[in-house]
Amino acid sequence: MRTLIFATRNAGKVREMEALLAGGAWSLERLPEEIGEATETGATFGANAREKALFAAARLPHPVIADDSGLQIDALGGEPGVRSARYIDPDLDPAARNRAVLDKLRQVPDAQRTARFVCHLVLAHDGAVVHEVTGTCEGTIARQPRGNEGFGYDPIFVVPDLDRTFAEISREEKSSRSHRGVAARAMAAFLRDWRP
Repeated sequence: MRTLIFATRNAGKVREMEALLAGGAWSLERLPEEIGEATETGATFGANAREKALFAAARLPHPVIADDSGLQIDALGGEPGVRSARYIDPDLDPAARNRAVLDKLRQVPDAQRTARFVCHLVLAHDGAVVHEVTGTCEGTIARQPRGNEGFGYDPIFVVPDLDRTFAEISREEKSSRSHRGVAARAMAAFLRDWRP
């Protein structure tokens, strides 16, 4: 097995990515605690993912993947977007952040509550970007949080053909549909043949 570092401190993202890359030739490891974190100053998911991947790859001997992902809500002009994890107030917990988003959308009709999750994944090694992929998942925003699975905005993001939120479905079903699942499968296909 070859070591691949996932440049994140988000345990939920690590669990999802481990499951998506299972069975391949790579062993996924979390970013070591002694490695700092990139500042994420980019205006796009791609720019932030590249920044994080290159930052970690410059400090580690192994290839690194990094993601930047978030929720884009059309009625909010694409917010929270690249600020998804820090939206409204960086100190809010996910449940409070979800309530704040729902408050902003209180007067928005169901037909206009369209949204999408976006995930941009970057593979970097030896100081260079090796490969990039993007995954998206279209949906709508619920009227109230539903479900106990997942993390972040999952309880308010409805998958239209299921009429269930990401927090109401299993991790396996979420991975088969999610933005991160789409991106990770594309990255896994690249990693099958790539040799550093």
